[in-house]
Amino acid sequence: MANLVSRYAILLAVFGAALLGGCASRTPAPVIERGGASGKSPVPAALPARPGEFHTVKKGDTLYSIALEHGQSYRDVASWNNIDNPNVIRIGQQLRIAPPEGVAVAKPVAVPAAVETRPLVAGAVSNTDTLKREPKGGKQPYTEQAMAAVQKPEEPHSPQPAMQVKAEPRPAEPVAGGELNWAWPSGGKVIAAYVEGGSKGVDIEGRIGEPVLAAEVGKVTYAGSGIRGYGNLLIIQHANSLSSVYAHNSKLLAREGQQVTRGQKIAELGNSDADQAKLHFEIRRQGKPLDPLKLLPPR
Repeated sequence: MANLVSRYAILLAVFGAALLGGCASRTPAPVIERGGASGKSPVPAALPARPGEFHTVKKGDTLYSIALEHGQSYRDVASWNNIDNPNVIRIGQQLRIAPPEGVAVAKPVAVPAAVETRPLVAGAVSNTDTLKREPKGGKQPYTEQAMAAVQKPEEPHSPQPAMQVKAEPRPAEPVAGGELNWAWPSGGKVIAAYVEGGSKGVDIEGRIGEPVLAAEVGKVTYAGSGIRGYGNLLIIQHANSLSSVYAHNSKLLAREGQQVTRGQKIAELGNSDADQAKLHFEIRRQGKPLDPLKLLPPR
């Protein structure tokens, strides 16, 4: 009995030693640090606004006047700023007046310069070893004179003088907006000229009801009376970021979105928001006024 108990004690000791050895050799579980970076890329900061990209609404501004000032359609400005009612804007409000990034903007297609071709001048290219303009071919009867002529070495040709090309004078720089074929919008005389920093266009005298004509081909982008000081107003957008303005009309005949041709009757002259019957006419490039008298044909 004592021997049996002793053997049982020995087995327990061996089993306990094996169990402790196994626990000591077990590899501890790895520890993962979770207090550092989250693994997500940081949110990029908003890009700074570019100069001329926004306009701060001032007292007296309307969406229509802001669009005219910056050479944009008021519908585009309303769309860029998520404005449902173009008659409601707030003083101090920041309005985008340039297309957002990613919005395609149509650009005028550059016309390649004409390539000048000149005809070849007779005799300008002389005979060479590789190019014979006058080969000595043909059959001749045998004579001593003919044999001597064939055996005679060819005399070298004297080089032709270089062609003199007369340099043409460079044309004068065109006036901005002069690339279009402008026509007078009314037949009256000019009673007020363009003044830089002052009057943005010219005033043309007339009688109420006289025709107002489109000065160039284009698309009507505004027809209404929402701009203070202009009365019943039409704005036509032309190529090359140019626009024309027709103010103080008594009646508007063209509508927004309509394509018009040069010389087409678009309104009737009037005195709306003016002290007399007249047409106030402007030409602008990207909202900047130009002197119409430098662009209209002389008369």
